Amino acid sequence: MADQRKPPPTVIVEDVHVVYRVHGSGTGRGSATSALGRLATRRSLPGTREVHAVKGVSLVARRGEAVGLVGTNGSGKSTLLRTIAGLLPPERGRVYTEGQPSLLGVNAALMNDLSGERNVALGCLAMGMTPEQVRERYPGIVEFSGINERGDFIHMPMRTYSSGMAARLRFSIAAAKTHDVLLIDEALSTGDSGFQRRSKERIEELRQEAGTVFLVSHNNGTIRETCDRTLWLESGVLRMDGPTDEVLAAYEDFAKRGG
Repeated sequence: MADQRKPPPTVIVEDVHVVYRVHGSGTGRGSATSALGRLATRRSLPGTREVHAVKGVSLVARRGEAVGLVGTNGSGKSTLLRTIAGLLPPERGRVYTEGQPSLLGVNAALMNDLSGERNVALGCLAMGMTPEQVRERYPGIVEFSGINERGDFIHMPMRTYSSGMAARLRFSIAAAKTHDVLLIDEALSTGDSGFQRRSKERIEELRQEAGTVFLVSHNNGTIRETCDRTLWLESGVLRMDGPTDEVLAAYEDFAKRGG
């Protein structure tokens, strides 16, 4: 009889709520003294409003899963990823992860005044690689990104890169290492068909290496080709969690009806 045990969980999200506080100009004075007083007394600026971005989301992700996230703009997808990555504290609820999740997004920080070469080295070192490992993997990272196909861009400052080139380099750096949990926010929507194919193949390799991948994308085709399971968030609420084909069918019907 085959072993029916499930793989161990890598991410557990329990009834998580995330609230942003947006400060208006109000009528209060803007001095440092008044700001310090508000912090000490936990008073908010006049005109402060709260945005409840994620509302009571619970889920369990396991080793070897690739989990897609879909939803209309402002539905809470990126906020949920940032919370799982530990970059946003939940207002209520808990997040448990195995190891340190790695968040890869189109807004991930690279140093614009440094060359792509230097950013590759710094990014790899930040992920825990040794200098020897950086030197060993550097050629493959550059080749994977494809940014040198039309010139020697890897030696040029990042500020000279297009947004697509920078996003491809970010993914290439992150994909050079096996992660317990890799969170990808729209990074695969850039690049030509060859880069997208290589990216999907690398995600499959990461899954086979016992990692868990979360993927946010507005391209439902990418979700279908990459993920077996999909979460649908709408207005911060987890509307559906299940097999990708079923979830996308419901989500696309919702979108056709105008939400």
